[in-house]
Amino acid sequence: MYPLRRNRRLRTNEAIRSLVRETVITPNDFLVPLFVVEGKGVKDEIPSMPNYFRYSLDLLGNEVKELWKLGLKSVLLFVKVPDNLKDNKGTEALNPGGLMQRAVKTVKNACPEMLVMTDVALDPYSVYGHDGIIENGLIINDETAEFLAEMSISHAQAGADFVAPSDMMDGRILTIREALEDEGFINTGIMSYSAKYASAFYGPFRDALDSAPVDLVDIPKDKKTYQMDFANRFEAVRETEMDIDEGADIVMVKPGISYLDIVREIKNDVEVPVAVYQVSGEYAMIKAAAEKGWLDHDQIMMETTMAFKRSGADIIASYFAKDVVKLLS
Repeated sequence: MYPLRRNRRLRTNEAIRSLVRETVITPNDFLVPLFVVEGKGVKDEIPSMPNYFRYSLDLLGNEVKELWKLGLKSVLLFVKVPDNLKDNKGTEALNPGGLMQRAVKTVKNACPEMLVMTDVALDPYSVYGHDGIIENGLIINDETAEFLAEMSISHAQAGADFVAPSDMMDGRILTIREALEDEGFINTGIMSYSAKYASAFYGPFRDALDSAPVDLVDIPKDKKTYQMDFANRFEAVRETEMDIDEGADIVMVKPGISYLDIVREIKNDVEVPVAVYQVSGEYAMIKAAAEKGWLDHDQIMMETTMAFKRSGADIIASYFAKDVVKLLS
């Protein structure tokens, strides 16, 4: 004899499934990463990220306006810095007329209400492709944190609403928070990459910005001395708690789909918004499999997006954001 409760009654058709659905995706869930390059009239497709582009400033404004019309209200800016402007200390990052600073102003001019977050890290500016200053073959922590604070002030002066330190240096959130306060930017938020793992999923992103670590004998060949060991779980919670204590307004887990346990662990532990980044490698895998006909692109895109939200993420940074909201509409 069957039980009185039949769970399949709530799965009978789309109407009832929609009515009892526990997790719902809306445009308000997304943070849209945007890649910016020098030049004019540039909309350059990234080879390892099909249908995703680098934009010159004159086209960036149009893209931002399109995002806003779709209901996407937040962007995260990254810049591809010309090689001749790179050095060990990331000096170009502090240029008031630099590409990032101009990109922030471009977005705000095109769409004043758009929330603008900026990547704060040295790797796009570093001749070595690392997130920190190198001395004697080592990534030095405290001097890097001080520089990141200066970079954050420069972004705030340009009009950024949030700075997003992605470097994983110890103590950099407190250093940045105090610097912003001292300069009067009390309303500039910090979204910290609190649990950023040393991952092989970042490859296409580094292609997009030409920011991979260089292979030299006397410097680290990877980022494992500052990004987290992907075998560790509770370390992510400790890192996140420390960032919150230091002044982070939003915390992030990166990458995404292989780290949903970390998203849930942190969501259960903290009382600030939790972001997750569906990174370039995750995007590229779905695109490649769909091109081969091995997976249904839209179904996998929606299923993974739902997984981020279901796991506890309040904010989803995703290269699929436009595609998702178009499908939702």
